[in-house]
Amino acid sequence: MRELQVGLGDRSYPIIIADGCLHQIGEGLRARKIGKRYGVVADDKVAGLYGDVVIQSMRKAGIEAELLIFTHGEANKTLQTIGQLAGKLASRGFDRQDALIGLGGGVAGDIAGFLASSYMRGIPFVQLPTTLLAQVDSSVGGKTGVDIPEGKNLVGAFYQPKAVYIDISVLQTLPRQELLGGLAEVIKYGVIRDQGFFYFLAENRQGILDLDPELIKKTVHTCCQIKATVVAEDEREGGIRRILNYGHTIGHAVEGASDYTLIHGLAVSIGMVAAARLAVLNDLLPQEDCDTIINILREYEMPIEVPKNLDRGRIKRYLLTDKKTVGGRVFFVLPTEIGRTVITDKVTEAQVDQVLG
Repeated sequence: MRELQVGLGDRSYPIIIADGCLHQIGEGLRARKIGKRYGVVADDKVAGLYGDVVIQSMRKAGIEAELLIFTHGEANKTLQTIGQLAGKLASRGFDRQDALIGLGGGVAGDIAGFLASSYMRGIPFVQLPTTLLAQVDSSVGGKTGVDIPEGKNLVGAFYQPKAVYIDISVLQTLPRQELLGGLAEVIKYGVIRDQGFFYFLAENRQGILDLDPELIKKTVHTCCQIKATVVAEDEREGGIRRILNYGHTIGHAVEGASDYTLIHGLAVSIGMVAAARLAVLNDLLPQEDCDTIINILREYEMPIEVPKNLDRGRIKRYLLTDKKTVGGRVFFVLPTEIGRTVITDKVTEAQVDQVLG
């Protein structure tokens, strides 16, 4: 077992990384005494895979728990879903002594966190991520929220979990595309913060793709450590935390323009390449480093070009409603070398058109 802390004073919380912790979640939560009883928020697919495992573990530990299921998919990460789940909580008598568990990928975690932040003006919640993307990124840091037609994650709150439990073994059931989507976020950490980790990923590509247990544990731990450090420095994204958005500005726009048929992580891969090319156009990044970023994504079997069938005008409209846009100015996180980035609003529309192709 590996454990690290997200240091936020009296709101600090642990990230526990261990094989099989999903089956032992009841014992862990009984020791932490976070809630009297728990609502386990999961989509219909994840509930079918792991819902009973979690519920039985909770009941074995003497903790009352029940599933709160919503229909899978980013398209259901909406205020309507929040309202439906809140209604279930109210009808079943959940109060401020109770808590939620976000079981699943980033969508489940975002929904559970936002629901917890708003139900009765705030109840505790725990993250139990089952995808690589959620384990290395969305489950840590307290960003919660839902999408509206105008853009992704535009309604939400910063609301930290009480604990994050990461079970590496569940990745064995992850569809290949979801694994690759998570690895895009993994590679992001190397580009923005840790050159040594970037080259570790390059050198151990096949073992990581094959989910070698030790390599995956090291990978997840490194990503969580980087994110925990950044979040502790800047919880509400007023400064350095913005570097975690590398690849997400154009990535979110591409994802939205695809009507969310392109999964988040693969959209981020496209966004990372676009951002690297923008950095070259702005004389911030050597072409050699840009090529290195493109090559590792290609070697990890990820898309690197904006799909031809997506409407470029629609992508640009999404850019203007992105959370990172201020006063009509679109801010981009651009690499200056492997392991370092800058945040700038100096990118021109002509440059964006050029990288969108």
